[in-house]
Amino acid sequence: MSKEKKINSAEEGWEIKDRRYVIRGDRNPLTFTIKSRHTEKYPLLYFDTDNNTQRALRYATNQSSPFVDEQKGEVTLRHIVFEDGALFVPKEEQALQKLLSLYHPDRNKRFAELMPVKEAEDEVQVINYQIDAMMLARDMDIDHAEAIMRTEIGSKVNELSSKELRRDLLKFAKDQPYLFLELAKDDNVELRNFGVKATEAGIIKLSQDQRSFTMGKNDRKLFSVPFDENPYSALAAWFKTDEGVEMYKSISKKFK
Repeated sequence: MSKEKKINSAEEGWEIKDRRYVIRGDRNPLTFTIKSRHTEKYPLLYFDTDNNTQRALRYATNQSSPFVDEQKGEVTLRHIVFEDGALFVPKEEQALQKLLSLYHPDRNKRFAELMPVKEAEDEVQVINYQIDAMMLARDMDIDHAEAIMRTEIGSKVNELSSKELRRDLLKFAKDQPYLFLELAKDDNVELRNFGVKATEAGIIKLSQDQRSFTMGKNDRKLFSVPFDENPYSALAAWFKTDEGVEMYKSISKKFK
């Protein structure tokens, strides 16, 4: 009785179906050829973690495996050519499919398998994030909106009207929903914005070397900024200390 061939772990869950591959990036030449066989000058190898060995690859139309050590007899070699940026491989060509989807060292670099279902799922997820972000932006109070936009456009936020600020906030939420939601949940964003406004108003001062904050009127030192830390991030953290909380309350009264 012949010994049953052991399936490579990379092929677990492999589905027999037609597959389509596309060139990655902006290039879309009429024809594009990728490496199809291992040679000393142009290696085409796969590191097999099951055996901890490098295995040579070769596309042969009359073989059922893309591995040279599993191919028997004469082989019929063929180039792997993308036309107009795409390559369709029917389910009958399992060796080529496995070479492209599982073993080729250029997969997901120079080319990739097109997965419409996964792409649709990813697109739906992005749209849901956009909806969540835009709904949050629509109902966000103006101070929080200003704090978030300041992280994106800096002091230019001071030049925006409330309608312009709301418009830019909604655009930001739509274009970068992940970042927007992350910033919206970060309470330090509002504290940083508060610190910037207090500095712009001259209530507190940031030294020229950006290493310390002092009171605006009497130059009393508040605290030193830790090395390699953004001064306003450090100020936001300081506002959470016992001394900082009292200063925050005092500055808040001056803004009213």
